[in-house]
Amino acid sequence: MSAGRGTVRRIVSLVPSLTEAVAVTAPGLLVGATDWCSHPAGLDVARIGGTKNPDVPAITALRPDLVLANEEENRAADLAGLRAAGLDVLVTEIRTLDQGLRELERVLAACGAPRRPRWLDEAEAAWEAVAPEAERTAVVPIWRRPWMILGRDTFAGDLLARLGVRNLYAEHPERYPRLPLDELRAAAPDLVVLPDEPYRFTRYDGPEAFPGTAAALVDGRHLTWYGPSLVEAPRLLARALRAAHR
Repeated sequence: MSAGRGTVRRIVSLVPSLTEAVAVTAPGLLVGATDWCSHPAGLDVARIGGTKNPDVPAITALRPDLVLANEEENRAADLAGLRAAGLDVLVTEIRTLDQGLRELERVLAACGAPRRPRWLDEAEAAWEAVAPEAERTAVVPIWRRPWMILGRDTFAGDLLARLGVRNLYAEHPERYPRLPLDELRAAAPDLVVLPDEPYRFTRYDGPEAFPGTAAALVDGRHLTWYGPSLVEAPRLLARALRAAHR
């Protein structure tokens, strides 16, 4: 049971992180997910479009008891359309690791999970055990053409800070500012952190824009997803950051 919602038997998730969390914790409840919900592998549910352009009629036709969303990943107009169709929509807000852990617990309770899952305890313990190395400054692009970077109050920025990486734009007025490449280079970071999502940076696409600066290529899922991936994220992110300085 989920407080105030009755029994939840059918769930649609509009957030890849939450899709994975629910699929691992309460198998069989998910009936729909976005095209970007790539984990767990082999997830067999109806696909209802992207996070920014979900098919509201298709979601409604699935008759979910609960739709999972996020204030950053999903558009307010789409969520309003789902509510207007009579659907119950739970919207998360996640801008720090601590907030993410609390929101995950809230989501899973709303989905009817009988207890806090082991992976959530393991994720919390893994991050509590992090011992950051010497502080390094960084610029963290998430898109190019135009260049877009992490600014203030981001989940990914909080994870990096816990690993000893100080985002040079963490105090920027915008959360995802678009800045000219010349300005990013002039900031003179110790390293540039390049995730493979939402833009797919690779060793051949991204590092060349920052000549002379160490580049850390990281798994975007470990940097930006809040769910079971948090268990291994501190170890794998730390390894990628260390590799940038070899």
